[in-house]
This record gives sequence, C-alpha cells and structure tokens, in this order.
Amino acid sequence: MFQITAKRSGRVALSLAACASAALALPVAAAEPTKVKVFIGAMFEIGENTGDRAGEFQHWYERYWKTSQPHAVKGALKPIYCNDDGVCGAVLGMGKVNSSSSMQAILLDPAYDFSQAYFVLSGVAGTPPSRGTIGDVSWGSWLVDYDLGHRWAPEEGKPGEPVFMPRKGYESYRVFQLNPALVNWAVKLGSGTNLQDSDSARQYRMRYPDKRAQAAPSVTVGTHMTGDTFFHGPGLSKEAQYMAKLYGADDYVITEMEAAAITLVIKRQFGTDRVLSLRGAVNFDQGNPNETTLQHLDPAPGQTAGGFAETVANIEAVGSRVVDHITANWAEWQKGVPPLPAK
Repeated sequence: MFQITAKRSGRVALSLAACASAALALPVAAAEPTKVKVFIGAMFEIGENTGDRAGEFQHWYERYWKTSQPHAVKGALKPIYCNDDGVCGAVLGMGKVNSSSSMQAILLDPAYDFSQAYFVLSGVAGTPPSRGTIGDVSWGSWLVDYDLGHRWAPEEGKPGEPVFMPRKGYESYRVFQLNPALVNWAVKLGSGTNLQDSDSARQYRMRYPDKRAQAAPSVTVGTHMTGDTFFHGPGLSKEAQYMAKLYGADDYVITEMEAAAITLVIKRQFGTDRVLSLRGAVNFDQGNPNETTLQHLDPAPGQTAGGFAETVANIEAVGSRVVDHITANWAEWQKGVPPLPAK
C-alpha cells in the first residue's frame, strides 16, 4: 500500500512539475504602451522638479505630474513622466545634440506610443528688441537652423554685406515651417492669457528705445532661430533676420538652442504636423545703445534683465491652454488638427 501511494505521489509531483515548466514556457503578454496625447519637452531645470526656484520644467511638472512616477529611458538625459490623461514630459537637455538625442531615445522606447502625439517644445529664449520684450511668450511659425552654412569674418568680405552663405545639401533640414493650422490654434488659445510681469523687467525695458522692447509682455508668433552658438549683438541679430528672410520664413523673433534639431528627430518618424515650439523671452539678443555687446553679455551686479520667474510661469500658463484643450477634446484632435472655428 505504501509503495502504491508513493508511486502515485511521484506521478503527481512529476505532473505538477511538467505543468509548471509548461507555464514558464508560455510567452508573457507585453504591457500595452502608453498612448501619448501630448508630449512636453523642456530643456533644463534649475534644481528639483518642485519646491524651489523654477526653471523650464517645474511649472509643467507641478501642473501635470506631481503624483506621477518617473520612468528612466535609456539614452535620455532625464526620466519621462506621464499622467492618466496621456500628457507626458521630460527634460531633454540644452543644445541641439543633447536635446535631440534625448528625444530620439524617448521616441524609440517601446513603453510609449507617439503615433498620434502632439509635441510642445518649451523653454526660455532671447528676442531682438525690435520684435519682442522680456516676458513675451512666442509660438514658432518657422524653425531655422542658425548653422549649416559658411561664415567668415566681416573684414574678410565686402563692407556691409552678409557674412553667411548656406551650404548646399542641407535644404531639407535647415528650415521647417510648422503646421499653420496648429500654430493658429495655439495663438488663438493662448492669446487671452493674463501674463505676469515684474518691476525689474519694466525698468530694464526702458533702456531700449524700441517701442516693442518697452511694451508689456504679450503672446507673439514668428520664426525661432536654433543655434548652439549664443549669438549676440546687433550685427548677428541682423544676420539672423537675414537668414530667416533668405529661407522664406517669417520675421526672426526668438533665438533658442534646440527646436529645429528636436523637430528633425520627430519629423523622421512622425512628420512635423503636430509640433509646436513655445518660447518665453528672458533676455534681448543685444545690448542697449549705451552698452557694448560684451558689457551686455557680462552685466554688472544688478544690471540683469529680471523677469525670469515671471516668464517661465507665463510659458506654462500659455502652453497649458493648448495642452488642456487637446486632451479635453481628444476625439476631435486624435486624427489630426481640426479646422479652426470661424469665430
């Protein structure tokens, strides 16, 4: 009797072991990727994501991801955050290579589905005093790469003529016209935002004779110029405007360091119809008539523009109107940008 029971027990054990092995051999169903509705890319944060001085990411984080867990992405500078509404975001890094390599890594992560996502590329920037002022928030209609050409010293060319010539072969990725329908939506949704200002910024603006420089902050639209070089001074500002016109773009209104490069990465996978460039002006791209360019680049204590805290708050205040509208009306936006209402 004992021998029969033992044999039965052995057969049961073998059977259970076989079942366990079969279960282990079954493929494990992969988790469904997170469907991203809007991705917000900032370029830097000053300290923590919340609770201290805000950089480009903090106001976005506090609005959308305070209760979200970070997800590390191999090859990206910082983790990505997502909320239950499909709004995701990350700090991508400053400069063209840094930011675009982070964006590439995030887009290739199988944990996310970006096939219907809208992209808001967000950060601070400079502006020419003839076209903008401290605290402005600007939507990019065109993105132009400041590089990808030939340059020479002014004294080595003809007096008064440009010192830049585009290099052949870069035509498809040195300039991008962003989707006018989407840009028009962004301008419409953001234009009613009550923008913050500061006494220090108001006082600083008065150093410039330009009426646009002296004006209160507003929501603007125009060409965003992307360059790793922190170009500065009236001469290079004029050159940037020359390049914008040379490429058939709108007036140059913003100087920044990332948008064209990130857009190229997105374009190669999803096109550019759902890309927005959003920038807040925290400095002028040149000094006032009473200071040299080098003096403006290295100001004495107390001589800086001010208004940084207010500008980063303005960026999120304007941009979140677009993000919230898209997610709240996802059935209309999922397959593409809907027509703008007539009124």
